[in-house]
Amino acid sequence: MITLALSKGRIYDETLPLLAAAGIEVLEDPEKSRKLILPTNQPGVRVVLVRATDVPTYVEYGGADLGVTGKDTLIEHGGQGLYQPLDLNIARCRVSVAVRADFDYATAVRQGSRLRVATKYTAIARDFFAGKGVHVDLIKLYGSMELAPLTGLADAIVDLVSTGNTLKANQLVEVERIMDISSRLVVNQAALKLKQRAIQPILDAFTNAVSSPASPS
Repeated sequence: MITLALSKGRIYDETLPLLAAAGIEVLEDPEKSRKLILPTNQPGVRVVLVRATDVPTYVEYGGADLGVTGKDTLIEHGGQGLYQPLDLNIARCRVSVAVRADFDYATAVRQGSRLRVATKYTAIARDFFAGKGVHVDLIKLYGSMELAPLTGLADAIVDLVSTGNTLKANQLVEVERIMDISSRLVVNQAALKLKQRAIQPILDAFTNAVSSPASPS
């Protein structure tokens, strides 16, 4: 049995065409089913639905043989014990710094200054500001990042940005782009050896689909 770990939402939706290229069709809609393990048209392949931040952990410890997760999640996780063969070029977005529209960010990040930053991406934020010589007090949040500057909890946020509409709706502005993000295929290293005959065709199909002009972007 091959187990693929996915998270609901954009990554799940944009992985479906890649699965189709491998001849794999998920038989139940995760938005309509209460099941966390979904069958496919291939008896030897199943999909498990987990939180996006848990995908690398499931794959690392063998709860899943392979999974799809964002580069941001991999950086925060550390990527230990994971084979990362392929950038799938799906679920594209960016990690950026955002502040209130009336906040003087340029002055706040002068060399040696100190900044309060709310984020769930603490490793990314710490490395970014350290590279700028800015001391940061990191405040870890798991949702509604936009509230932090609006309530005075933080001076800035580091968060994923796609269209930027949520920032605009909350009178925040994107002031620095830290990195571009897309989703990666990750594979359990032991499974790659022990189940190579079953996993390799999936890897090959994903690779071909991503390199094809018709692949999702």
